[in-house]
Amino acid sequence: MAKKSILNKKSMDFLEKYLNNAAPTGYEWEGQKLWMDYLKPYVDEFITDTYGTAVGVINPKAKYKVVIEGHADEISWYVNYISDNGLIYVIRNGGSDHQIAPSKIVNIHTKKGYVKGVFGWPAIHTRSKENEQAPKPDNITIDVGAKDKDEVEKMGVHVGCVITYPDEFHILNGDKFVCRALDNRMGGFMIAEVARLLKENKKELPFGLYITNAVQEEIGLRGAEMITQTIKPNVAIVTDVTHDTSTPMIEKKTQGDLEIGKGPVVAYAPAVQQKLRDLITETAEAKKIPFQRSALSRATGTDTDAFAYSNGGVASALISLPLRYMHTTVEMVHKDDVENVIKLIYETLLNIKDDESFSYFK
Repeated sequence: MAKKSILNKKSMDFLEKYLNNAAPTGYEWEGQKLWMDYLKPYVDEFITDTYGTAVGVINPKAKYKVVIEGHADEISWYVNYISDNGLIYVIRNGGSDHQIAPSKIVNIHTKKGYVKGVFGWPAIHTRSKENEQAPKPDNITIDVGAKDKDEVEKMGVHVGCVITYPDEFHILNGDKFVCRALDNRMGGFMIAEVARLLKENKKELPFGLYITNAVQEEIGLRGAEMITQTIKPNVAIVTDVTHDTSTPMIEKKTQGDLEIGKGPVVAYAPAVQQKLRDLITETAEAKKIPFQRSALSRATGTDTDAFAYSNGGVASALISLPLRYMHTTVEMVHKDDVENVIKLIYETLLNIKDDESFSYFK
């Protein structure tokens, strides 16, 4: 493949629109519609399921099935309790970080549309210097400017409303993409770009390709768990994000040595099928695609686990995008890594043979 940029104006316009749309866990469908609309020219048909996972299929009649997958949902909060004086207490929907909440603006999703609020925090002047409290789930509250509970409820806010941050996409220093929900809207974007390249380069695959954007990963890999039973794939290549460990307060001895700009991260873990992983690393070496390695102790913590341990065992592998500041509103990735993840998945697909078993015994 040529070394010119994979990402074009249409790609970037879609990425910005896709990232800026809120798609919290359990409420992914508007984002899925955007994704499917972008993917439509590059696939033969779509599969959707009851909870909102979307799959674009190329060669749907083929017996041998390969999945490439990302997840569509973003972390968020739920309204859990409204106090008599109109302050809102929250619980997590996914791994939302309580420490970044103070002073953040929020969108509370209601049937009437968004209600704006702020995570308030006591002024520095009023806090005890000897016994200063850190933000915790039980002491952060959202203020919607209401005088009491009744006024909050009249706005359409009730227990169970989901809450997201409005932070939008921007680019730092020309090649760093920054936004909330890069985890893992970048995955959905990258697999869509793989489908686009296959179409534009007129590549014919000898198998069925299932471009899968799963829901509910952030609360336990649930969307992947459901859709793998529907597809019953032979192979799954999952892409998610992983931690850049080059920023302060991260211990490389425990978290590994990974950095944005140095390439996709190939995972080593029990859930990763080793012959499939070797195909990926050999492809990277042959095509001169830079990559990094990561060792994961028991589970990968990604949808790879859901695919690997389904349907009697599915050959699965994980290619991760290194990311700074995970589960904050300023998640950051490098454009070069985004392009190289796309390249690596694309080139690996071209090296998978029809009916390849990946058996250790052949």
